[in-house]
This record gives sequence, structure tokens and C-alpha cells, in this order.
Amino acid sequence: MLRVLLAGGGTAGHINPALAIAEIIKEHRPDAEFCFAGNPKKLEATIIPKAGYRFEPINVEGIQRKPSLENIKKNAHAVWCLMRTGARSKQIIKDFKPDLVIGTGGYVSGPVVRKAAQMGIPTAIHEANAFAGVTTKLLSKKVNAIMLTVENTKNLDPDVMGKATVTGLPVRKAFDAMSKEQAREKLGFSKDSICVLSCGGSLGSMTINDNVLKLFKWYQDNGIQVDHIHSFGTYEGYKDFPDKLRALGVDHENDPHRLVNSYINMPVCMAAADLVITRCGASTLVELEAIGRGAVLIPSPMVAENHQYHNGMVLENAGAGRVIEEKDLTDEKFIGTVSELIRDKQKLDELGRKCASLYIKDTNDRIWGVLQPLVKDVK
Repeated sequence: MLRVLLAGGGTAGHINPALAIAEIIKEHRPDAEFCFAGNPKKLEATIIPKAGYRFEPINVEGIQRKPSLENIKKNAHAVWCLMRTGARSKQIIKDFKPDLVIGTGGYVSGPVVRKAAQMGIPTAIHEANAFAGVTTKLLSKKVNAIMLTVENTKNLDPDVMGKATVTGLPVRKAFDAMSKEQAREKLGFSKDSICVLSCGGSLGSMTINDNVLKLFKWYQDNGIQVDHIHSFGTYEGYKDFPDKLRALGVDHENDPHRLVNSYINMPVCMAAADLVITRCGASTLVELEAIGRGAVLIPSPMVAENHQYHNGMVLENAGAGRVIEEKDLTDEKFIGTVSELIRDKQKLDELGRKCASLYIKDTNDRIWGVLQPLVKDVK
């Protein structure tokens, strides 16, 4: 029996690739048994057990870069947790006895993969972003194999590139399950209208929420006929988004062209859309490529080494999207960009085609091609 330990989490962008990699391994090795290591206070603690997998908690906290009294306290706690991760990682590994350990990013993957490498267990990591994170850089010299999402991944040491393979990022099968016409019928939208989807990730984004408020008001004031789906996120601080719409005089609840909710069925909604307004998380962008949708991309500046900007520029440089950095995000530029695109169906189609051309269709085969040699002797 093949035993695989996966470590990654903090956000869906680290959790979903781990789940997808488990599916890929299971297809080739039906006997495989899996265990996931993650932070008990983060999303993975809910998502992984719900998916039916064993979950082992390990307390890891990120270092806060912005100086403040509160962050000093958080960083002291983070150091306290870090000092205990080596022993906890060893305990998880000894209990589960993995034949292979894979890290998919996030602070939790660091100590687990590092300890596995020290114990002589085959290891691999997957880097989702176009700009490699701190954890990937630290682990890259210790692991047996590195999987990259894009070919021009920046800032990795040239000495480790010999064990790196561009695999792409695995996408859930649901993103290949429905046509645009089927999705629109499911949502109650016309197949002939322009449809816009906006979201800021599972938790949401204040920046995107605030700009979509203005966009909805602009639609109403100017009689713009467009279907628009917006997910304002599950973060507690954003639950007043519907109230803010009402305060602007926008009656979204009785408008058949508006679908507003804290959480949406992303594969269906993205399939229905002609244009997507979103952040630049790696998983989101690969989902756009898988379905073939152009986007207005607003990278979050509050991420390590500004990696979302580099992710977004992969699409913009390919003519598949428009990147607007927050420092340049004015009402005029945002609404002007959306207005230009929704009035030009030919341009939207072109963005979608170019986005689809970036998608690595054999990602699953490439990932197994990297992992199989590491476990070929495991019966």
C-alpha cells in the first residue's frame, strides 16, 4: 500500500491543489492511503475531513510584516509555534509512516516537508505562483522534485531547476463539466446576454466588494443590460454587502439580472460568465484558463513578495486579461475597463481564447510523471 502525506493550507489556493494531487495519485494507485497535515485553525481543518481524508493538526503561524503592537504579539506566538513544529512533524510522520511527502504551499508545508527530507523520505513540492514563495525557496534545495505552475517562475535558485518540472496546476473536474449555455440555464440567465462574474476568493475582498458596489450603481444609473454574479465572501466583516447595495438604492434581490451571495458554485458561475473580475490567486487564474474566460485582474498587494501581481501579468502579457493594481484603481479606470469589455463581445471572446491557450491540458499526467519515479518501488 502506498502512503502519501500532503502538507499545505491556510487558503483554498493551497488546499485544492493538494486534494487534486491526491485524486491524481488515486487514479494511478487505487490502493493509496492519504493523510493531510494542516493548521487546525484554518480552512483545511474543515475542508479536508469533509472530503473524507485523515487530518493531522500542526500549529503554524505566519510572520506579520507590518509593524504594530498587535503584530509583535502575533509574531511572538508564531515563533513559539515554530519552535514546536519539528517535533510535531516528526510525530505525524512516525505515526502515519508515509512513502512520499508532498508540500503544496503555506506555512504548514515547511516544517513537515523539511522533517520528511531529514528522515530520508522521498519529498516533492508544488509551487502554484509565478513568483516562488518563501517556503518553496527554502525547501527547493532539500526535496527530490519540484513542480511548477508556469514556465517562467521567478526567483528560484538556478541550482535547483534541474529537478523542476512545469506541470501546471491541477484543477477540479467540476470546471470541465458544464457548457456556458448549460450554466446560464441553471442560473436562470439568458444565453444571449453578457454575463459578468466578480469575486475576491472564498473569504472575499473589500477592494473588489467596494468597486462592485459602484459598478452595480453605474449599471442602474445608465440602464446597462448585463447579468452579474457577485460573491462578496464568507468573511464576517463583509456580510453587510447586501445592505450597502440597498443603501445605494440598488434592489438586487428583485432584479433577475443580479445574483449576489456570500458563497457561490464557482465552476457553474465561471462557466456562465463572459468576463470575470477577480484577484490573482494561482488557482483562480488556472480555473480561468481551464474554462477560457478573460478577466479584469486586481492583484492583492497584501501578499508575500507581491506574487499576485506576477500571476496576473502572465495573463496580461498573453493578452488574456487586464491587470489593474490597487494603487492605480480609480472609479474611472475600473468602470471604464469593464464598460469597454462588456460592450465588445468580440474582444471578450478573444480574451477567452487567449486565456484558454495558456492552459496545460495534461497537468495530471505531468504530475504523475514527476511523482511516479519517487514511489515506483512501493508495492
